[in-house]
Amino acid sequence: MSAAAGVLLLMLALSLLAPWLPLAEPTAIDLTSKLLPPGAGHWFGTDSLGRDIFSQVLYGARISLLIGLGVVLVALAIGVPLGLVAGYAGGRIDSVLMRFSDVFLAFPPLLLPIMLVAMMGPGLGNATLAVAVSWFPWYARIARAAALSIKTENYIVSARAFGASHARIVWRHVLPNCSTPIVVQASLDFGYAILTTASLGFIGLGATPPTPEWGLMISSSRSVFLEYWWTATFPGLAIFLAVMAANLLGDGLRDLLDPKFEGRPE
Repeated sequence: MSAAAGVLLLMLALSLLAPWLPLAEPTAIDLTSKLLPPGAGHWFGTDSLGRDIFSQVLYGARISLLIGLGVVLVALAIGVPLGLVAGYAGGRIDSVLMRFSDVFLAFPPLLLPIMLVAMMGPGLGNATLAVAVSWFPWYARIARAAALSIKTENYIVSARAFGASHARIVWRHVLPNCSTPIVVQASLDFGYAILTTASLGFIGLGATPPTPEWGLMISSSRSVFLEYWWTATFPGLAIFLAVMAANLLGDGLRDLLDPKFEGRPE
């Protein structure tokens, strides 16, 4: 867990410090230096437009980490309130809200974001929103399950008897007591968010050129990577390290905070 956190923190630190490091401009085109192999002048080589891949990978880390965080936060902002209201209110409200969530669960995990981005147009903002909208039902279900198990506890009944409003009970008592599984799931989803948005960038529905985004970098190298291996290897390795570190960190938090947590409901 500590090693995974260290990898993510190192990526974050390097991406934030990238403008002050002695790096080439990630979008600067130099056709006289195109497809150079890794060496002293270009540690990760250059792409088909002569852009420095090492610089692109570092700047791309900022974009990918920010997208991963944005997807999780938007999904939490939609799913958690919906699940808390459904679980606490019960009855018809619960049925309506959960059937609304089930509509989004009916689509395969990657198909819905592809459809939404195709409708809204490619771009980082649209890709982030599309992935978040397709993932919020998981958080709604987790929050609902926790609210259902908590709302009958004695302290909830006592708070209601003393005249506390429903909104205050949900905010002050229900939400804090169901935060552990939500935090664990969010930490696990962070890596998947990076991978999903990179997949959208690879098929041309995520970041748009000349944005230095990992998925877009791999997509741009499709025609040359068999001969010039470094054009796809280093951004692919960055995705692998970020996703693996995020998953290991999520597993560690799950074991630390809630050993009985079993992940997403079936």
